[in-house]
Amino acid sequence: MIKVFCNKRGSGKTKALIEMANKKAEEMKGHVVFINDNEKPMLLLNKAIRFASTGGFELKTVNSFYGFLCGIISEDYDIDNIYIDHLFNIVDVKIQESEGMFKLFEKFSNKHNIDLHINVTDDEGVPEFIKKYIV
Repeated sequence: MIKVFCNKRGSGKTKALIEMANKKAEEMKGHVVFINDNEKPMLLLNKAIRFASTGGFELKTVNSFYGFLCGIISEDYDIDNIYIDHLFNIVDVKIQESEGMFKLFEKFSNKHNIDLHINVTDDEGVPEFIKKYIV
C-alpha cells in the first residue's frame, strides 16, 4: 500500500512522518526504514528504525532510487514499512511527470508486501494520479 502525505512547504509534514514512523516502530513486529535526502531527522527517530540518507548516493533518476529501495529490502526481508521524506528532493522528477514512478512504487509495494509512506510538497498542485494514494 502506498500512502502519500502532501501539503505546502513548512507545514510540518516531516515532523508528522517521523512521529508516524516512531509509533509504527513501537507497535510492529517487522522492521521500519526511514529515507530522507539529508541526515537532520536521524536523531529524532526511534533507534530501532533503520535510517538511510540519500545525500551521498546521487539517486537522481527513478531507476537508481528504485534500485536503492530494492537493495534495502534485499538486505532485510522483515521490512514492513518504508517512510520516504522529501521524495522530489531525492529524485529529479517533477511531480506532474511522476506517474510512472508511482506505478513502479505500487508494484514494488504489492510484490514485497511493504507499506510505503511518502511525503511530497504540493506547491505545484497534486496530479490526479497521486490523489488515490493521499491519506
